[in-house]
Amino acid sequence: MALRYDAGEVITAMVTPFNEKREIDYNRAEQIADHLAQSGSDAILVAGTTGEGPTLTHEEELELLSSVRRAVAGRAKVIMNAGSNCTITACRTAKLAEKEDVDALLSVVPYYNKPSQDGMIAHFSAIAESTNLPIILYNIPSRTGVQMLPETVAKLAYKYENIVAVKQSYGDMDAVTEIKLAAPENFSVYSGDDSLTLPMLSLGARGVISVASHLFGKEVKSMIRNYKTGEFIAAMNMHKKLYPIMKKLFMAPNPVPVKAALAHRGLCEDFVRRPLVELNETQKAELFSVLDKFYED
Repeated sequence: MALRYDAGEVITAMVTPFNEKREIDYNRAEQIADHLAQSGSDAILVAGTTGEGPTLTHEEELELLSSVRRAVAGRAKVIMNAGSNCTITACRTAKLAEKEDVDALLSVVPYYNKPSQDGMIAHFSAIAESTNLPIILYNIPSRTGVQMLPETVAKLAYKYENIVAVKQSYGDMDAVTEIKLAAPENFSVYSGDDSLTLPMLSLGARGVISVASHLFGKEVKSMIRNYKTGEFIAAMNMHKKLYPIMKKLFMAPNPVPVKAALAHRGLCEDFVRRPLVELNETQKAELFSVLDKFYED
């Protein structure tokens, strides 16, 4: 059965590059987007958590979106973050994104409010009814304080054709199985953590919404392709090779480490907006040693 919407196997949650004044460096944003389109990313997520969306203004988000769309020029799909803990705001953002001709939306479970499962259904129903764009649900209990249950995901997927996928950012493999059993067959599951990609693939996940793909997009894509073509040992070996880096990229709050890694590779500066702070020199040395070892090997 054909997927409801195919965003591809590797979606990169793109960082937002800043200059030393912590203003968006749009030229760098275009360079990074171009790099991602050339290195295995099927789609690019703009202004998500990795993109420091909580600290961007709506005007900045729209200009950043334009920069990314211009840079990839149809070579990769562009997905816009349209999540909020205010349903009205999320609906407005979804409508605005539709006018900007994005390919799809990502929308997180409302954070801080800690809604019930019925509250989540009401929230995402309102968003789905406000737009015709495909919507990827985002389930990350460590940040939202509450978990969307598999049966809630399934109810929304059956109720709305434009709710097309879920990003699962926690290591409950039973939940992945339960979603695959309960949701429509053409509904996709994405790993929201790089290190969980291979385990989730074994349970039927479509791919990953990745941070590591900023640096190792071709390797992440190769791992997924190898698994899906039955080259399981090759997939496992790539997972093991990438695993130390996947973990180090979360040694501090995301996207602090990946920005430091990108700076180390000359792709952007490592500046982040407050309340985040850059890695200290000891942390950088620890991260760079793992990165350099990968390239040496």
